[in-house]
Amino acid sequence: MRRRFHTLDVFTQERFGGNPLAVVRDCQGLDTALMQRIAREFNLSETVFMLEARDPVNTARIRIFTPASELPFAGHPTIGTAVLIGLLQAPKLIMAQDVGLVIEEEIGPVSCTVRQRGGHTRAEFALPRLPERAGTVGESALIAQALSLEESDIGFDRHEPSVWSAGFAISFVPVASRAAIARARADLAYWDAAFAGATGSAVFLYTNDVVDEGSHVHARMFAPKLGIVEDPATGAAAAAFAGACMTYEQPEDGEHFVVIEQGYEMGRPSQIVLKLNVGDGALLGVSIGGAAVLVSEGTIEA
Repeated sequence: MRRRFHTLDVFTQERFGGNPLAVVRDCQGLDTALMQRIAREFNLSETVFMLEARDPVNTARIRIFTPASELPFAGHPTIGTAVLIGLLQAPKLIMAQDVGLVIEEEIGPVSCTVRQRGGHTRAEFALPRLPERAGTVGESALIAQALSLEESDIGFDRHEPSVWSAGFAISFVPVASRAAIARARADLAYWDAAFAGATGSAVFLYTNDVVDEGSHVHARMFAPKLGIVEDPATGAAAAAFAGACMTYEQPEDGEHFVVIEQGYEMGRPSQIVLKLNVGDGALLGVSIGGAAVLVSEGTIEA
């Protein structure tokens, strides 16, 4: 059976930047095993399969797969799917106003907003679950070995390695400089020892040494156990990063915007906007925003 698909570049305003995403439509009759095989065929960091919503008041249901496994939630698939729905179902309306959508994911319903301004289509979603601690990591010496770095490269200011989850667990490793982050390589010989206490297999490296003047954080993300050597833009990691921000930066009450640049070492520059809402010293809400661009469309036999 022929099934329609679209690809988008997410967290960018330019084609061939950001994080590529495939969205397969007409997914009736596809079982989990076949979805996994199709995701492996696309071989992108994530592939989305769009289904009818279980609750008719919601817009759509999606399942998200890496080349190796299914994820309950991910950021760039959520942004990309929301933008695609807006462009296909309400192209004129999103030019005139913000349009609200609710996308059902395995983690639960995710509320999104889509809008088009100045020729760029952007989406934002509110986290269905606030970040929480999700495990521990090894000593800095082990982490450095797993990332092909020196122990002195690990940490800056008050930031220390930590594990947070806003849907699935990610290890966060602060790195002293952008030059050190550029040298990083995943070394699987030390990987499990360094990150055995984390319930996830993804590692997010970050520093406050940025490329673009408007950015606050420069990042890379490795997830070799998920079949992703490196990810150019990771919305779920940005979402969970709010936990690290609260712990190590201790922002004052109010709204705070953190622009995360990622994918630069891969030649796919990306910008993720993390918004934190803080009240009485606690994190009250988190949202993730970014642009996406349609790249291709076609059909796949499956």
